[in-house]
Amino acid sequence: MLRILHNTKYDFIKPWRIAIGATVAFILAGFVFLGVHEARYGSALNRSIEFTGGTLIQVQFRQPPHVDEIRSTVGQAGFPNAEIQEFGNTREFTIRASGAGQGANVAVEQTAHNVQAALEQKFGAQNVTIVRSEIIGARVGDELTRNAVIAILISLVVTLIYLAIRFEWRFGAAAVIATAHDLLSTLAFLAIMRLEVSLTVVAALLTVIGYSLNDTIIIFDRVREDLKKNRSDSLYTVLNKAINETLPRSVLTHFTVAAATFSLLVFGPEVIRPFSWIMLFGVVTGTFSSIYIAGPVLLWIEHRWPRTSTAKGGGTRVAATEVARPSRSASTAAR
Repeated sequence: MLRILHNTKYDFIKPWRIAIGATVAFILAGFVFLGVHEARYGSALNRSIEFTGGTLIQVQFRQPPHVDEIRSTVGQAGFPNAEIQEFGNTREFTIRASGAGQGANVAVEQTAHNVQAALEQKFGAQNVTIVRSEIIGARVGDELTRNAVIAILISLVVTLIYLAIRFEWRFGAAAVIATAHDLLSTLAFLAIMRLEVSLTVVAALLTVIGYSLNDTIIIFDRVREDLKKNRSDSLYTVLNKAINETLPRSVLTHFTVAAATFSLLVFGPEVIRPFSWIMLFGVVTGTFSSIYIAGPVLLWIEHRWPRTSTAKGGGTRVAATEVARPSRSASTAAR
């Protein structure tokens, strides 16, 4: 059996200020990008047609056209604000237009027909093929947005309740804060990469939440076991020990998931790449938050609201001074 990183004694908690500073800077950069995109495109996130409502048309050409020619042709058809993007290669493009274009009083159902007619007139009917067209009303888009937000919030609430029952409320609060960090950092990543937010991406977000929570729960479960065995150790020492003990499992699991996701990103179709990007980033941010967010937050909560009696599930008393001065406690335990 492959055995790696066994009996390690790294101090993962010590650089928590640097780690939190770096992730806060990344999240703030993401929000700056959201503001830039809002000013430039009129929408902070690159929402798919499923959320905005309108028409999505995928067009294939026999000869690679210039994107400016496509944009001018679609604009002359009554959709000057349509978004045109290359899709996989230089001969396929996606055109996203709202239900009614500026200067053309047309219904959403007529958008695809008008765009197709304009392209065929410009490039020739034999040179243009409409691969697919999707039409979604704005009301449906609003409903999908609302349901996506509700699904994410419900997952956080259920997680808090589960962890409060499984461990205690301190562990549940730390895990939910770490998960909220994952959502914010992923949102920043979406903004920086300008990835299209579709239902597939929402599914990836929920998957990242579950993945990150699973990693955090494994570490917290080991913390609970170690608290039973070593009642004299500080929580700082126990946290570091638990992370080191679960490190071999974490490395192998994260590497396997990252390898599979990277394969989808490289060899998968264009439509699945946003999902692959989010999953790949989720492996990184989920691992990061389980170590550098959940642990320090649990220490802070323990310091702010110290336990005065035996913790639920067989835990131990942890003096507030041990949490307030973790480095001193760690050095004392080492001696």
